[in-house]
Amino acid sequence: MTAVSAIWHGGDLDAARRLFPDAPEPWIDLSTGINPIPYPLPVLPASTWQRLPGRESEAALLAAARAAYGVPDEAGVVAAPGTQILIELLPTLAGVGDRVAVVGPTYGEHARTWRKAGHPVAEAGSLAETGDARVVVLVNPNNPDGRIVEPSRLHDVAGRLAARGGLLVADEAFADFENGTSLIPALPPATLVLRSFGKTYGLAGLRLGFAVGRGDLTPRLAERLGPWAVPGPALHVGARALADRGWLEAARRDRTADAIRLDRLLARVGTVVGGTSLFRLVETAEAAALFDRLGRNGIYARRFQDQPNRLRFGLPADEAGWSRLEAALTD
Repeated sequence: MTAVSAIWHGGDLDAARRLFPDAPEPWIDLSTGINPIPYPLPVLPASTWQRLPGRESEAALLAAARAAYGVPDEAGVVAAPGTQILIELLPTLAGVGDRVAVVGPTYGEHARTWRKAGHPVAEAGSLAETGDARVVVLVNPNNPDGRIVEPSRLHDVAGRLAARGGLLVADEAFADFENGTSLIPALPPATLVLRSFGKTYGLAGLRLGFAVGRGDLTPRLAERLGPWAVPGPALHVGARALADRGWLEAARRDRTADAIRLDRLLARVGTVVGGTSLFRLVETAEAAALFDRLGRNGIYARRFQDQPNRLRFGLPADEAGWSRLEAALTD
């Protein structure tokens, strides 16, 4: 089992500075898949900081999430302080010792949390390799390669799992910018879908995520989260941002164009083997040397313990960032 501390996550600029103490500032952090152009923060009422979160504010957020994600009336939605805490709670929805298949390579926290809870976990290379697992976990679009499994195929998987009392977990953290990939509008039974607010809206520090499911799945998660799980500022900002469809459509268009621009740059140093509108994955035998070169130039890319020939790149936030990245790649 991989130790928790050994999982290399993106976004740790303190680690980058330790690795490259002589790198120029400011750092350009391309190690995450977070939208580099955040949703503009509204002026927050003082009450969001001074009072416990109210039920009406939570209801407004959940209503906005229902509309934004196309949640069916018969399904439930629960809000949490980020999707990571939901991932930690997922094992409480399964039976003791249920076998789990995580389709990968993918976000490492999924396998870690199920193993930590005592479940036998197999990391499958595809849905066809999940066998008779009682729980199947899939990130869709996948992180880090952007692989997308069509909803119709996942409906079939969910049906088979439902027949044996199982569960399909679909982590759609990067689905907002990929039209037609979400299971939510026609949500199958025995399925729990996770959605990330912070990645799409560039506000990861707000810590906001959602789970959508039928039956008792979301009420059980809400019970485990307890009262006041989402802070007042996140309720206020989340409700406003999720209702702003114009901003989302413009961001989807602009980030798609940025990803195409990034592909052109990365083709100089390796083969782009996948990604989403928020990140691209490059394969090259010189990945370690490229990571080192970028780091010495104050640019932090995402590397992988189990895929040493690959690097993942997020999007620069401005023209200065694009220029620095191009210069480092052509150095």
